[in-house]
Amino acid sequence: MAITVSLINMKGGVGKSTLTVNLAWHYAAYTDWQKRVLVVDLDPQFNASQYLVGVNKYQAILDDGKPTIWDIFEQHTRTPKTIKPKPIVPADAVRNVATFKPRPFYKSPHTGRIDLIPSRLELAWSLKNPGQKERILPKVLAELEDDYDLILIDCAPTESILTTSAYLASDYVLVPVKPEYLSTIGLPLLVNSMDDFKTQYDHHALQLAGVVFNAVSKYSPEEDLSISEVKKIARKFGWKVFKNQVTYSRSYPKGAREGQPIFRTSYARTDQSAKFRLFAQEFGKSIGL
Repeated sequence: MAITVSLINMKGGVGKSTLTVNLAWHYAAYTDWQKRVLVVDLDPQFNASQYLVGVNKYQAILDDGKPTIWDIFEQHTRTPKTIKPKPIVPADAVRNVATFKPRPFYKSPHTGRIDLIPSRLELAWSLKNPGQKERILPKVLAELEDDYDLILIDCAPTESILTTSAYLASDYVLVPVKPEYLSTIGLPLLVNSMDDFKTQYDHHALQLAGVVFNAVSKYSPEEDLSISEVKKIARKFGWKVFKNQVTYSRSYPKGAREGQPIFRTSYARTDQSAKFRLFAQEFGKSIGL
């Protein structure tokens, strides 16, 4: 049974998609993990989808006729021409991105791989007619989870039916925070969001895995002040703050264009890859991966 993690922050621009994609690559490709990873793009801006496969291949995905996450949410929507909508088989929405052959003498018995359920801009339309759609994603992932070790859900930075759906499908929430002015804006909103969810769905065990500082550039004193403010809020609510931080690098946006992770992006510095790996190892162990 897969461990499911949603990456959420109610403030945009904190690097959720970048973090999601690079975690997927790390756990699938590195020989000391070699996990079966499914990335679910739950953001209408579809950044994770484009980053994972590259811009050109993303368009090919939209043209292949297979379902996207939008089709999954709209599969029960009736129209005048559709008296009885045809249910989507969850596996039909999955695209394989990369597969890694198992190597001897390592702990994973599986072939590491990355799969994707892509998003598209039309997902925003689902927010206009949200009626009872929040339970669709948990049901879909329940049919797929035996095929994976880890499911990563990249969420939009707004409170919506998509957020509730992600909570219901998840075991953990990971909160990326960019250490800059107004970096704490999304945290109180997230606190309220999770509290409201736990009140309404008190049967669902959802844990906050922790806060990770993302795109850290060591710009003092501004970043130091922002980090201090976030840690203060985290202490107040008993949230874990990961020791290892993900540093800023121009290779991350370059990797998005190439459809490659930090450790495969052309001319990326090895120290950037090493720093990301330290966080990935800390995070993976914290959730029992």
